[in-house]
Amino acid sequence: MQELTLKINGMMCPHCEASVKKTLEAFPKIAEAVPSHTENQAVLKLNAELTGQELAAIKQAITEAGYQPAD
Repeated sequence: MQELTLKINGMMCPHCEASVKKTLEAFPKIAEAVPSHTENQAVLKLNAELTGQELAAIKQAITEAGYQPAD
């Protein structure tokens, strides 16, 4: 299983983490997401490698949820 760390700005509390977790785990290739508002990131455990298009869709979903994925 692969891991990917995404920097995400705008999470302020555990509720924010839960929202980001739900958003990320909706993607089939993400087996588990572990967001941290204190570290401004989410560690993703992947079932398979993400394509550039899938990563862009994930970042868009994070933005739509009200957070800012960092590049």
